[in-house]
This record gives sequence, C-alpha cells and structure tokens, in this order.
Amino acid sequence: MADLKELLESCESLGTLRLIVTSSAAVLEVKGKIQKLFYAELPKGMYANMHSDLFEFHLNIDQIKAVKFETGEAKRGNFTTYAIRFLDAENQPALSAFLQWGKPGEYEPGQVEAWEGLRAQYGDHIQF
Repeated sequence: MADLKELLESCESLGTLRLIVTSSAAVLEVKGKIQKLFYAELPKGMYANMHSDLFEFHLNIDQIKAVKFETGEAKRGNFTTYAIRFLDAENQPALSAFLQWGKPGEYEPGQVEAWEGLRAQYGDHIQF
C-alpha cells in the first residue's frame, strides 16, 4: 500500500502547482510548490503542513482516503491538464493539485514527465 506522506513529499518534483480547495460556498486557488512539509498530530488527526511567503497549507491526511491521477482538457484553450486529486471518505476532492502552466499548455521543463513518473510509480488510483 502506498504511503500518503511519501506521495505528498514526492509532489515537490512537480514544480509549480495550482492547489485548489472547494467548499460549499467558496473556491480557493493558489499557485505554489509543495516543499518543506512537516507533520503534526492534533486531536483531529495527522496534518501535513507547509508555510510559504504567500500561503500556509494544512491537510488532514487522516481524512484522505484515496488519490487519483487525472488528465483532462483545459476549460479554456486546447491543451491537456494534469491533476492529482486527494479524495475524502465521500470520494470528493479535498484538495486538487494541477500542474501550473505559464502560457496555456506550456508547462515547466520536466513537469509533465515528473507527473507521469509519479502516476507510473503509484498508479492511477490509490486507496488508503
């Protein structure tokens, strides 16, 4: 069985990501890199944490029950998108991490290959 901490730490190889969290009333999107993660056990569960100049990241990894690697078609533009979806117990995305492009369809050098390497290593769908 794959280890979620290991997978999260491997996401550092993906470079710049668009991290998306959706609630019933809001969507928050931020561009950044997953790096320098640290962990804290709290009463609500084990959290993966990260601090950057622009945002803080806190993910209750005990609530993540599956991860899916997905490709799709961009909503604007004609190019492939690459995402990792961290799913909760209802199989809904708790966090989505998309490879971030500069110009539409132009990814950082090696970024798509790193994503494909993680998908090959972990599989399209991982259960925890």
